[in-house]
Amino acid sequence: MTNDFDVVVIGAGPSGSVAAARLMQDGFTVLVLEKMEFPRFVIGESLLPQCMNYLEAVDLLSSVDRLGFQIKTGVAFFHNNQVCDFLFKERFSEGWDYTFQVKRAEFDHALIKETERKGAVVEFGATVTNVVTSEEQQIVTYTNKEETEKSIRTRFVMDASGYGRVLPRMFDMEVPVSSPPRGAIFSHVQDTKRSTKASENIFVFDFNNNTSWIWSIPFSDGTASVGVVGNTDFIIECGENGGEKFKELVDNFPGLNGRFKGEEYIFEPKQILNYAVSVKKMYGTGFVLCGNSTEFLDPIFSSGVTLAIASGYEAADLVVKHLDGKPVDWENDYEKRIKHGIDVFRSYVEAWYNGDLHTIFFVDEGSFEFKTQICSVLAGYVWDQTNPFAKKHKTVLKTLAKVIKIRDGE
Repeated sequence: MTNDFDVVVIGAGPSGSVAAARLMQDGFTVLVLEKMEFPRFVIGESLLPQCMNYLEAVDLLSSVDRLGFQIKTGVAFFHNNQVCDFLFKERFSEGWDYTFQVKRAEFDHALIKETERKGAVVEFGATVTNVVTSEEQQIVTYTNKEETEKSIRTRFVMDASGYGRVLPRMFDMEVPVSSPPRGAIFSHVQDTKRSTKASENIFVFDFNNNTSWIWSIPFSDGTASVGVVGNTDFIIECGENGGEKFKELVDNFPGLNGRFKGEEYIFEPKQILNYAVSVKKMYGTGFVLCGNSTEFLDPIFSSGVTLAIASGYEAADLVVKHLDGKPVDWENDYEKRIKHGIDVFRSYVEAWYNGDLHTIFFVDEGSFEFKTQICSVLAGYVWDQTNPFAKKHKTVLKTLAKVIKIRDGE
């Protein structure tokens, strides 16, 4: 059977770009279908060093380097006037000492344009309306920006559609998550009073008894991303009357020390509600899911883009094997591997909201002997099996927090 392309990738975000670039390294033809027009705004602006490994592997890192994004060398967590800094150069695992804070409109656009330059065919304004899969050939039907319906024959389909979640919705693959419903409200703000300490790294301040937190992410153009995460009802309240409560929090929150008070908002606050979602399976006959089409947890550790890029690369690597006629164990080589990375971050997200991480992070510095291993996880190196804080993530945080509480007589 004749195919128009070897692979159709749905979605032109970081996961789709990396997947397409990986496929083309082995000479496969790729069509990328993207519903939006680029550049377009999206949240998720603080990367992790693990991203750099994958971007370098598919020769996309230079396209990011030349945009002059803000260098990110770590993360700082604040709690009750205490601070815990993690510097990526002090991590346990081998890897990068830094990454970037990015405006996603520019970052995503640079990646897909470089992928297009490498040979991918990219159609923006393309809405996928139907996908029919089989062992031999897949049929992808979409409407292009001229509102003309087209059908493409392909050997394989990769869904990197992110929050669009094209195949999970089409194939009834979505499942609820166990975490409480949360949301985020955010904006970009002029950052003229930025201190030297705040010039590089993301700052995270908790409040409301660990149920809410504020982020501030500095950009290289003198602006910053500022957002609040919390339970859905609280975020809805923050967004009322043009984001009045959100702006009041940003102006007066103690840890921010008036940094954004009186500053100009680049755009009115936006909201995302009930963002956590998962799927029954990450693959099926003739297709695989990657990026946020698989699962999205929580923005607390900036894991979203890292997991998206990692899954795009890992899935494409296996698609290459499949198209070459080699056997692929999708369950063990893809789903279980990606789920391990997601589950590591899930353990840390749960430990953040239940207070175990606060117990660990804000002990006196001299007793924090596991900091380099935790730092590796926060840098995205969640597949390092030599790191007990990645390998034994389900138990190690709870156990360590309990030991600290016993030692301190709590």
